[in-house]
Amino acid sequence: MPLLNVRGTRLYYEDSGGPGEPLVFSHGLLWSGRMFDKQVAALKDRYRCITYDHRGQGQSDVWPVDCVDMETVYEDGVALIEALGVGPCHFAGLSMGGFVGMRLAMRRPELLRSLVLMETSADPEPEQNVPRYKLLNFVARWFGLRWVSSQVMPIMFGRTFLEDPARAGERAEWERRLRENRRDIWRAVNGVIRRQGVHAELSRIRTPTLVLVGAEDVATVPAKAERLHAAIAGSRLVTLPRGGHTSSVEEAALVNAALTDFLASVPRAATG
Repeated sequence: MPLLNVRGTRLYYEDSGGPGEPLVFSHGLLWSGRMFDKQVAALKDRYRCITYDHRGQGQSDVWPVDCVDMETVYEDGVALIEALGVGPCHFAGLSMGGFVGMRLAMRRPELLRSLVLMETSADPEPEQNVPRYKLLNFVARWFGLRWVSSQVMPIMFGRTFLEDPARAGERAEWERRLRENRRDIWRAVNGVIRRQGVHAELSRIRTPTLVLVGAEDVATVPAKAERLHAAIAGSRLVTLPRGGHTSSVEEAALVNAALTDFLASVPRAATG
């Protein structure tokens, strides 16, 4: 199992290899790099695709703290890019992964060739969400996510995916992954609930940026993406006609088309 020793922990990662420019995927809360399987399958012939699991999620280690804060997760992202020697890279972050991507572009722009921000926001968690999320996290910590999966699924996925009879099997698989999530995931959830906003820093981003959001995202509504787009000079905004907070799974064809078009517009690295 490929584990990378960084900053006192071990991060699980997968690397497609190949001669293409590196493209690093950073996942959303409660999931893992597996949420980008369809993107890797579509792009690995043109890019060196790397997925990794955040500290305390997926198959990565965590140490016994109350909260895996966003600055720690960002610094892990820096360490991973540097340890693998893949900077400057294209970086695609979804939700929590977007929190990492924004910080990279603002603070370590030399590590990035381009930035994709999917289903994410530069703001703190909306106050109206915090009590509910804290309650769900309390239950998950002490009893397991299986007891709250029916409440979490409509946060993570959009109406079209949840209601499509033809995708019942795929839906059941993602709910199984949610229900069987590691019990210590609560540490990472605290990091998202307690995160600080970084909107005031967005004007520092000069990296070519794509902001992508599904029209059915209720966790990070499209208005949040529009706010990001307005604050990042020269960014491109794509609003998918369908798709919720896990658009990489729900609407993979639409996401892949948007990624392919955007990445092709980014000047290639100089060679020689």
